[in-house]
Amino acid sequence: MLKKTILVFVRPLFHPSVQDVTVEAILHALSDPVRVAIYADIVGQDCTHNCVAFSNISETPIPKSTLSQHFKILREAGLIRGERHGVEMHNTSRCAEIDKRFPGLIGAIVAAHKIQLAYEARLTKATKRKSVQRIARSR
Repeated sequence: MLKKTILVFVRPLFHPSVQDVTVEAILHALSDPVRVAIYADIVGQDCTHNCVAFSNISETPIPKSTLSQHFKILREAGLIRGERHGVEMHNTSRCAEIDKRFPGLIGAIVAAHKIQLAYEARLTKATKRKSVQRIARSR
């Protein structure tokens, strides 16, 4: 019986060395609200994350292709390390490596993001409260 062997070659993922990581690349990668939310979540937990886990990180569902692009930008900026496990991609933070190169940078960005989220939540809550009050007065 003749057996066929199929070899599948997968292009290796690009991970810059920590010496090649720049502040500009980090700030660019984290300039998108979805990417900074993804990265803050990855940094906040010590386990690997699958890309699909972030499909509902914003108010509207994010397509897989868009998520893949976000993870590619984070990976190429040196912020995360991605590893393929079958058809899944597992991502971990390179925060410790980056903190050695740029002490305090990642912590400051993540802390600022948390402050911004808290402010936006208060603002949204206040806006909803005012809307309810207007509706109640109009009745």
